[in-house]
Amino acid sequence: MPFDRKTPYRRRGVWVTAAVVVPVLLVAALLVGQALTPSSTAPDDRNVVAADPTPSSVEQSPEESIPPAAPAPDGLPVVDYDPAPGGFPADPATMDVAPLTDGAHPTRRIAAYDAPGGRPRAFLEPTIRGVELTMPIAQRRAGWTAVLLPSANRRLAWLPPGGFETVPLRDQIVVERKVHRLTWYRAGKAVRSWEVSLGQSGQETPLGRTFILGRTPPPEEVYGGVDIYALGSVPDDPESVPSGLRGAHIGVHTWHNDDELGENTTNGCIRLTPSGQRELLAEVRPGSSVVVVDQLAAPPPTA
Repeated sequence: MPFDRKTPYRRRGVWVTAAVVVPVLLVAALLVGQALTPSSTAPDDRNVVAADPTPSSVEQSPEESIPPAAPAPDGLPVVDYDPAPGGFPADPATMDVAPLTDGAHPTRRIAAYDAPGGRPRAFLEPTIRGVELTMPIAQRRAGWTAVLLPSANRRLAWLPPGGFETVPLRDQIVVERKVHRLTWYRAGKAVRSWEVSLGQSGQETPLGRTFILGRTPPPEEVYGGVDIYALGSVPDDPESVPSGLRGAHIGVHTWHNDDELGENTTNGCIRLTPSGQRELLAEVRPGSSVVVVDQLAAPPPTA
């Protein structure tokens, strides 16, 4: 569910609440100036040695020539929290659960292209809403680098050499929709698994690879008082969510109770226990990849 705010309603004599999305960085939060939290208690992992990247996702031939980057017009849009502009290619390995062990952090405004040597489609800034932007690297080819595109589902952006630094990523989150399970991996090994609530019919949690964009304080008590992770993904059908959530991102967060864990009750967000969320907030840095699949071929050893 995109951030789960819920409006109370009566069902079978019990007060229930209706789930929501991460409203335009939490509609309630952003419009009063509380955007993504610039700093996090999670440790800075830039000095951590990442696991070797998988050959299928990041290898490139040293003999390949580097296609030149076409000049980017000044009028290109800037990728922000709002839905990303179109024209970017689909992620061909979006269901791949192999860890993405490096991220790209822009050090200045850079142009994002639709292919190596292709057409510039938008600009990427070092931050989004004041929060440092780190995007998982999905592929390298001909001297260019493909990253998961923020504010879009299952899309890549290609970056020419220069203008960004590489950041090691040691963690990954995998979510299985059929069994309502979230598993945290470190260096490719499962650390913990939790039961989660996911998107209801018509507002299913989007499949594919995305990443943790940043964190934000909970805008209401119903979120259980624990910070929320905003993901790079958005609802697959923006019109299916309540009008107050249009433009919101999918999030990972807690709730005021755990009564609906294991059910499809959210507006697309991933809801887990407060203790689980606190552990992820303390350990998993923004930029880390998140993959949503129907079900893994074999359950993780932590299940």
